[in-house]
Order: sequence, then structure tokens, then C-alpha cells
Amino acid sequence: MINFRLMRHLWLFLVVAEEQHFGRAAKRLGMSQPPVTEQIQILEASLKVKLFERSSRGTQLTAAGAAILPVVRKLVEHMQQLELAVREAAAGQIGVLTIGAISSSMLDVLPPVIDGFRKSHPGVTVAVKEIDSVDAVSSLRTGEIDLALARLQVIGDDEIATEPLKEDRLAVAMPKDHPSAGLPRIRLATLAAENFIMFAREVSPDYFDSLTAACRANDFTPRIVHLVRSVASQVAFVGCGQGVALVPASMRKLAAENVVIKPLKENVKVITAAVAWNRKRPNVLVDEFKEALLGRSAVARKAARAAEA
Repeated sequence: MINFRLMRHLWLFLVVAEEQHFGRAAKRLGMSQPPVTEQIQILEASLKVKLFERSSRGTQLTAAGAAILPVVRKLVEHMQQLELAVREAAAGQIGVLTIGAISSSMLDVLPPVIDGFRKSHPGVTVAVKEIDSVDAVSSLRTGEIDLALARLQVIGDDEIATEPLKEDRLAVAMPKDHPSAGLPRIRLATLAAENFIMFAREVSPDYFDSLTAACRANDFTPRIVHLVRSVASQVAFVGCGQGVALVPASMRKLAAENVVIKPLKENVKVITAAVAWNRKRPNVLVDEFKEALLGRSAVARKAARAAEA
């Protein structure tokens, strides 16, 4: 049986931990401060550990509080998913499909497929959760998500399956006043002495590895001066004069006025989006949504080939 009183106490703990201040936490919760303090004390007594230390600098987690924070955050997230499922069931919905997606996929790949899926499956709720590519496989293994859209290479795994959805030709973003900015194409080897702004490996290992492998294939290792969490941030750093960046050619439309994105002379392709799912968790909704993604992807690739011809 779910202990809803304990869940409320844990939710209060999470808010206080995030705000690092009992007064701000109470304001965020729409409560006065004394009940928040009292319920945290009840939680501490129940767990038999002290969770917070107060000082002139605010409220700090104790070692015990810091240790349980990640677990509490996951638990609260799962309870929110449970509440969603209960509400949807009460409203006559027949299922919830949870999709973990990187932010770039939410901009282009995902929206049209969700729109079509909702029309063909009016009784299904499609819940989207933002993830980093590095978290996709573990979230699929634990069942936190049903499908992942991330920068992933094909995985040789008996549990997790992947299919590429979108690939793009690699280009280089450089300041508009760079000596090579006027060239129609840039040879990758000529960038060997440049400072690079690179997509962080901790966010997307496959994508990072594909970029560094392209450099090594041209006889140099990139001198990385900044690691960022998005391709858009790479372009922004280039605009601030911090170096150059290897980015998908489609980023041209997002480049600032002081940044140019030039195609590489070498035809290097990178996977910018792939769909992944768990083979060991059969789900008809997953199969149907996946097929819709792959079908749209095939149409897009055919159109891209026609445009290149």
C-alpha cells in the first residue's frame, strides 16, 4: 500500500533541498513556514537521520540528506507519472506512452509524429520527457521511458534496439571574420590548429566519439577548449570568438549574423537522431509509434537525396 503521508513528506524534502531555504520552499508550496519545518522534522524522526543544517547562509543538506536526494527525486518523478496514469485512466484514456527525447528532436522529429499519433490513437496519452543521449539506454532498461529519441549509434544489444532516424553532413561553424570564412568548403585537416568547442561526451558519447574520430581520420586530435551540452551552444560559443565547432550542416538556419557554417570538403555524415526501444518490453503502442517515426524518416531521407541530386 502506498504511504501517501510519507510521499508528501518526501516531496516537501525535495522542495526544501532545491530551494535551500525553508521560507522560499514554503512560498513555493503555498504554505506558511512552520508546517513545512514541522513535517521535515517528522520525516527526520521517521528516518532517524538529520537531513538539513541551518546556518546564516541558508539551509544545507547533511551528508544523509545529500545521499537520499537522488532517490527521492526519482521517486517523486515516478509518483507524478503514476498520478498522470491514474488521471488518464479515470478520464477514459487507454494508455500512456512515455517518450524520452533530446531537445533537438523535440523541435523537428517528434512534433509531427505526435500530432498524427494522437489523431489515430485518441485514447492514448503521449508524455514527453527531456533526456540527454547518455541516459537513453539506462532509462529504457529501467522502464522509465518507452521510447528514446537520441544521438545514438546502432547498438549491438539483445535488449536495446536502435534505428537511425536522421543524419546530416558534418559542417564547421566559424566566426564570420575567420580567414577561411569565404571559402565554399573547408578541408577538415586545415582545422588542426584551431580551438574547438565540442559537444560534451557526458551528454552524448556516440556523437562526441564520431566527431573526434573524424578528426583523427584526418591526422589530428582536436584541441578542445570548451565542452557544451547542445549544438546551439556550440554555435553561440563560436559567435563569442571562442573557436570553431563541428556541427550538423542543418544548423545553418540557426547561425547568428557573426557566424558562418561551411560544409566540409569531406563527406562525413553523423547521426543526429535515432529511435531506441527495449526489445524485452513488448508494447503495441511502442511498435506503432516507432513505425510512424521510421516511416516519416524514410520520406525525409528520400527528399534529402532528391535535393542533393
